[in-house]
Amino acid sequence: MRKTINFIGYLSIFLFILAFGIAFIINFTPLYSFEISYLNIEKMVGLPKSILVENYKILINYLNVPWIKELSMPNFPSSENGLFHFYEVKKLFQLDYIVLLISGIITFFFIQSKRKGKVWEMIMPLKMMAVLPIIGLFFISINFNKLFVTFHEVFFNNDAWIFDARTDPIILALPEEFFMHCFIAVFLILEIGLWLLYFWAKRKTVKK
Repeated sequence: MRKTINFIGYLSIFLFILAFGIAFIINFTPLYSFEISYLNIEKMVGLPKSILVENYKILINYLNVPWIKELSMPNFPSSENGLFHFYEVKKLFQLDYIVLLISGIITFFFIQSKRKGKVWEMIMPLKMMAVLPIIGLFFISINFNKLFVTFHEVFFNNDAWIFDARTDPIILALPEEFFMHCFIAVFLILEIGLWLLYFWAKRKTVKK
């Protein structure tokens, strides 16, 4: 029973930081604003930065808010397949927030239970968990394209995610390099979060 509780607890910690990282990055508009200049997206799309950011905010708002049922970007027409894909992405966004909430509650009570003289037990599991983001970053660095395709094949059971720039020009404003940087940022947040918790546990243990 104790092993099961620990497994659920550490899994919740991992999922909570991961879900938080995803939620933070997808809503961090300054990152996209930076990417527009860094990847020269204005030139690729033929639209000024302000218009690109405005349309990006509309897209993120649609993906975030459950009661917004239709996506309409003023400068980017969308095909039926494109709209369907964004609808599926919207469901993934909602799933991330659900995971964030549930894992956050479990994580809180799990850490509270460990603070009663068992913080030292967290040191080794957290150290081992911190290796996983490094593995993720390694795979991103060697072949992100394959990882990107695999990700879509796992989470989507159709090919609606394969956009044609002629019918869904938004794909030009969201190049693969942008998603690669988002993936890297999420894994870095996960890595930082786990190490911060590790050093917290170690510090608490030393004090006692």
